[in-house]
Amino acid sequence: MSLDSATVARIAKLARISLPEDERAPMAAELSGILKWIEQLNAVDTTGVAPMTSVVGHEPHQRDDVVTDGGRREEILANAPESTDGYFVVPRVVE
Repeated sequence: MSLDSATVARIAKLARISLPEDERAPMAAELSGILKWIEQLNAVDTTGVAPMTSVVGHEPHQRDDVVTDGGRREEILANAPESTDGYFVVPRVVE
């Protein structure tokens, strides 16, 4: 399928795109090339091929949706300059 300048002008009008007269012929050639590639893809026999959503063939890993505190409070607080009663101690910033 190839497009002519008149068809490109009509498409541009429908898309509400301003396309000057001198750019219609190159755009028609470019769109015709794209349509030719699509026609080549339509010629590929995909019978028996399952549709895919990713090129990577694995299911995404999902952890259980469980609320926890991580169970690592002591390890995390060990990195703090100062802590008390299981919380970080930070300097007062508002007087």
